[in-house]
Amino acid sequence: MSKNLSKKDIKVLGLSSLGGTLEFYDFIIFVFFASYISKNFFPENLSPFWQMFNTYGIFAAGYLARPLGGIVMAHFGDKFGRKKMFMLSILLMVIPTFLLAFIPTYESIGYLCIVLLVFVRICQGIAIGGELPGAWVFVFEHAPKGQKRTYLGILTASVVGGILLGSFVFLMMNKFFTQEELYEWAWRIPFFLGGIFGIISAYLRKFLRETPVFEQMKKDKALEKFPLKEVFKKAKLGVVLSMLITWVLTACIVVMILIIPSFMAKMLNINASVQTYIQMLGIVVLVIGCILSGILADKIGIVKACVIFSLGFFLTCLFYFNALYTKTPDFNTVSVYYLSACFFAGVMNFCPLMMSEVFDAKIKFSGLSFSYNIAYALAGGFTPQLALFLHTIALENLGNIVRFSLGFYMLAMAIISLLAALMFKYLSNTQRTYSQ
Repeated sequence: MSKNLSKKDIKVLGLSSLGGTLEFYDFIIFVFFASYISKNFFPENLSPFWQMFNTYGIFAAGYLARPLGGIVMAHFGDKFGRKKMFMLSILLMVIPTFLLAFIPTYESIGYLCIVLLVFVRICQGIAIGGELPGAWVFVFEHAPKGQKRTYLGILTASVVGGILLGSFVFLMMNKFFTQEELYEWAWRIPFFLGGIFGIISAYLRKFLRETPVFEQMKKDKALEKFPLKEVFKKAKLGVVLSMLITWVLTACIVVMILIIPSFMAKMLNINASVQTYIQMLGIVVLVIGCILSGILADKIGIVKACVIFSLGFFLTCLFYFNALYTKTPDFNTVSVYYLSACFFAGVMNFCPLMMSEVFDAKIKFSGLSFSYNIAYALAGGFTPQLALFLHTIALENLGNIVRFSLGFYMLAMAIISLLAALMFKYLSNTQRTYSQ
């Protein structure tokens, strides 16, 4: 195995990762500036609660559109090429994000602004549904043998880095602008920047080549007419495995990165800026975990590496939730255990690692995208509400074992990732998994 990356490798990995970072930034930045958007896009006589509720409802529209985008784009990606869909996904994200920086407010055009906002979120959802599965397939099929899992780890880490970029931009915006300026006009700047960077990234992707795997299949006339049909015919267990490990990925992102920091802030009595710094540190540690899990999987195999990260995640979550859900949680102890759990949350990287290998090349994009997007839409739909419900129960039972309510959910995710490792081993032994 060559340890040095060639110029071609650097270009493929660099541009794919950059695009993934920027696309996830464009998708998630909406959450950071939700309060500013709600104030500008809904009637003033609407209560603050309903303004925010409607804004998050529009944000959810992006999640609902993900499966549609992922399935349709994957179908054409398996038929006409990975690169074409790779280009389409970033354009579908960049153009609406850029437009969001210029959409007039409710005061100017009334309810039409809400229609445009929904349209933007649907386009972004379609784009993100095709982008990440497309990027995983593209990088996997370009990566040299013996380094594929490392490449996927770096790519997944870069996508998580999109959340970090969003957090950093939010901090900078609050540092350089007053709240009045942000509500009036400055909230548009992050979307404008996302559009500009995305356009640059889309231009640079023009210089990427189609994957050698797809080129060979095209030359051999081995392409499927209806790839998704073949997925259900030949790879049902692969779909089940992929959905299970996607559930783990969803929990790691939604609970550990997006939700838990706000719970910690209230329990530890820390201000919003300290909360954001802890959240950003958690993302940095998770990025490292994703990269190292990929490297480890190349060294000792997916199954062994997944078992190590699953057990690590189980133990660190056990210590973390035990330290957090007490009557007098200690800031330093909770922070150390939180960062440790975030590192082992790198177990989420086994989602693309396993999915990229359980589907044959002819149906890889369709199988991976269908499984990932359907599972993420389902799990992403109920996880925030479930986490809040379990957190509330835990707070009411700090004196008994019920205080582990949310902790039990995350421990279950560690067990599911162990189950996924066993399923992957079984599939590897009983059916042909694709490797270049």
